Parts: sequence; C-alpha cells; structure tokens
Amino acid sequence: MATSTQETGQTAEVRAAAQVPWAPKHNKWLIALTVTLATFMEVLDTSIANVALPHMAGSLGASQDEATWVITSYLVANAIILPASAYLTTFIGRKKFYMSCVVIFGLSSMMCGLAPSLPILILFRLLQGAGGGGLGPSEQAILADTFEPKERGQAFALYGLAVVAAPAIGPTLGGWITDNYDWRWIFFINIPVAILSLILTSRMVEDPPHIIAEVAESKRKGLNLDYIGFGLLALGFGSLEFVLDKGQEDDWFGSHIITFFIIVCAVSLVSLIGWSLYQASRGRRPILNLTLFKRRSFAIAFMLLFILGFALYSSTVLVPQLVQTLMGYTAELAGLVMSPGGVIIMLMMPVVGLLITRVDPRAMISFGFILLATSLIAMHQMLALDSSFKTVMWLRVWQGASLAFLFIPINTISYNGVPREQNNDVSGLSNLARNVGGSVGTALVATMLARRSQAHQQNMVRNMDMGSQAYSSQLNSLASYFQGRNGPGTGNHADALTAAQGNIYNMLHNQSQMLAYLDIIAILAVFCCCMVPLVWLVRKPAPASSETMAH
Repeated sequence: MATSTQETGQTAEVRAAAQVPWAPKHNKWLIALTVTLATFMEVLDTSIANVALPHMAGSLGASQDEATWVITSYLVANAIILPASAYLTTFIGRKKFYMSCVVIFGLSSMMCGLAPSLPILILFRLLQGAGGGGLGPSEQAILADTFEPKERGQAFALYGLAVVAAPAIGPTLGGWITDNYDWRWIFFINIPVAILSLILTSRMVEDPPHIIAEVAESKRKGLNLDYIGFGLLALGFGSLEFVLDKGQEDDWFGSHIITFFIIVCAVSLVSLIGWSLYQASRGRRPILNLTLFKRRSFAIAFMLLFILGFALYSSTVLVPQLVQTLMGYTAELAGLVMSPGGVIIMLMMPVVGLLITRVDPRAMISFGFILLATSLIAMHQMLALDSSFKTVMWLRVWQGASLAFLFIPINTISYNGVPREQNNDVSGLSNLARNVGGSVGTALVATMLARRSQAHQQNMVRNMDMGSQAYSSQLNSLASYFQGRNGPGTGNHADALTAAQGNIYNMLHNQSQMLAYLDIIAILAVFCCCMVPLVWLVRKPAPASSETMAH
C-alpha cells in the first residue's frame, strides 16, 4: 500500500514547501476577521430565506411547495462544492479560489434579488450555493495556516461565531426584512458585504508556500480535472441532499422519485470511494482525500462534527417551530426566544478559545456533550404547552453554552497531526460532516414530528369513547359552556356538542405534537450521551510547540 503522501498525489516539492517556516505579512487577526465576514454571510443565507418563502411564492406566482426549491437548490449546490473545494484550490490557488467564490456568491445574490420568475430564482440560488460552498472550507484552511497550533483555538472561536450564530440570527433577520421591506432585500444585503470582503481579501490574504507549489505543479501537468470523481461526487451528495430535504414531504420510500435518488446516492458514493482509492493508488490527486480517515483523530472528529451539526441545526429548527405552532408565538417573538442562546455562544467562544491551550480538548468536548445532553434532558422534563417565555429562553441559553465547548475543540483535534499541505482537505471534509449532519438532523425532525405525532394521536383517540367517564364529563362540560355563550351553538345542544368535540380534538392534536417534540428531544439527548465515550478514543493531542515543529 502506498504511503499517505503518495496516495494524495503530492510531490516532494509540495511536501518540502509545507515545511518552510511561513507567517503572513499582515496582522493575522485582521485576516481572520476578513475571511469570517464572507463566511458569516454565506451561513446566514442557509436559513435567512426560510421565513420568506410564502412571500416569494406569492410574488412570483408559484405554490408554497414549488417555492421550497429555493432552499433545496442552495443546499444541493452547497453539498457538492464543500468536499470538492480542496481539490479545486490546487488549480488556481486558495486566495483566487476564495475570491472567485465571493464574486459568484455576490453576483448570484444580486440576480436572486432581481429574479422575475421562480425558475430564474432557483437557477441563481444554485449558483449562490456553489459560490458559498467554497467559502467555509477555504476560511478554515486559511485560519489553520495563518495561526500556529497553539493559537488555532482562538482563531476557530471567531470562525465558530459565524457558523453557530448565523443560523440562529437568519430566520429573525429574514422575517424582519420581509415584513418591513421586501423579500428581495434578503439577497441584496449580501452585495455590499461581498464587495467589502473582496477588497479586504485582495489586500490581506496570501497563499502559503505549499499552496503556491501545488498550483505550480498543476500548471506543469496541465489542467487534468478528475471529471469522473467530480461527477460521482455531484451525483452522490446532490442526491443525498435532495433526499434529506424532500424525503418526508414525499413519504420517503413511498415515493418512486425519492427511492430512485436514494439508489443513485448509494451507488454514486460507493463508486466515489472506490474511484478515489484507485486514483490514490496510482499516485494521482483524488477529488476526496480519504487517506485522512486512517488517522483516528480525524475519523472520530468527523463523526463528532456530524453529531454537532445534527444537534445544532435540528434544535435551531425545532425550538422556533415548537413555540410558533403550539405556543402561538409570532416569528419575531420566536426569534427573541432564540437570541439569548446566540448571545451566550458569542460570549463563550472567546473563553473556550483561551481554554483550549490549557485544557485537554477531549475533556472539553466531553463536558460540552454532557452539558448539551443535560440541557436536552431538562428541556424534555420542563417543556409543556403552557411553558413561559422565560423557561424556553433559559433552556435555549443552557443549550447554547454547551455548543461553544464543542465547536472549537472538535475542529482543533481534526487538524491534530495532519501535515500542513492537507489542511484544505481537512477543512472541506470537516465542513461536509457538519453540513450533512445538519441536513440529517433537520430531516429527522420533520419525519419524527409527523410520524410520532400521528402515533400519539392514534393512542389518545383510543381513549376518546363515550364509555369513558372522564371523556363524557369533559365533553358535556364543554358543550354546556358553548351552549351558554353567545356564538356558534347557542341554544342548540347538537351544535354545542360538535363545538365541544372540535375543541377536544384541537387539544388532543396539540398534545400529540408536543409529545412528538419531546420524543425528538429525547433522541437528541441519547445521541449526545453516546458521543462522550467516543471522544476518549482520540489520542491525547501533542503539545502545541511540538506540533508546530512538525509543520
């Protein structure tokens, strides 16, 4: 079996360049702020359009179901580019690739805002997703190269603010813009940010020697894209994202379309793995560097990032949906109940960034998962249809505090012992793990909510018969109430009885949905508990100084 460096198709020149001591010319924190700006904008766009879908559908003459393609198209393109970003960087350099992504994202945002019809909007959302997909991995790789290992925790804290806070802010900001202005402005606001990002990136960011050596090597060999690998990747991850987004809506295996795409996804991903390993065995650069999974630290970090994305995105969807559908909150009030959780994440990130150099990352990750599990257990015990705003808010704050202890340490250990020239590969796969985890989590919430709610409702209906004294008493009491008040049913016992039965059914429906939400929360808590022993299979990270020497 070839060595890992041979398997990734890297030459001695690239490996030698990666050993050259290098530091950026400009202030590293200004570089971190520069690249975080565009990433925040991109992550924000994964959720900001959700609340504006009814307005888009109405103004473009489309149905609500058709309008959901605005979200799906973005996620599909994003999922395809994420893992391919490291590979594409080798042809034009990381700085040019990053700036190209910002240009594509900014221009497609403008065209989304100007779109005269839904098909045109979906087309430019695809381009927007493709441009946005390269931003996160590129930023993470830039931070990994710009900062020494002992400083990465603090750098990733800044990156974490963008990735974790943006999904929480997105729906609230999108709702406010849509209500007060026009849905098109949720796309137009990206344009000045993209322009500022381009100006700052052109002046502040530079490619390290090993990236320059990779580009020079690619030019010598000529443009030799892995078309088969890219095609399999696009089919596999594009189909996966489509299935996760549309599965519950189309009843999973009950739909021929979903079944077809599940088969396409499975065949494509298995073929992609085989093709990537074959390319590596021939000394070529595969589109996915699967040799990283030989490193136990990276393989476990990949799984932990998947669960982090799973918990983060599913809870971000679950809590606002719960308070709006069952507790009568407006979109703005739902945003307010989520905001303190985002604030605590922003406050805790810098603290965790400082602790990461002093505390074993494995202990911090374990603490984070335990804290997240206990917050979910508390949510399972305390949430009810009559829960106060304060109760829900503090439960979300508890949950938010735990996420800060997960994001930075997991990202830190994913780079543990990885050669500098493979930082781009680590970034692409890490972001893929988190995003796919988020998509799986969101799909699970939608599916379980429908299935468990129906199961609970059927169970409750079995107890609703006239032979039950409690049910009869409640029904007659409500019927008397409706008969005695001014409105439907006044003076007519049959109408009052019908109104009473409708009232009881509504209560039953709400209770069954609440129980379904609690079931989902319980499953999330179990997943988090299962991650704690997995963390300790990671080898203890080497001291920062020795790792720096290795780079």
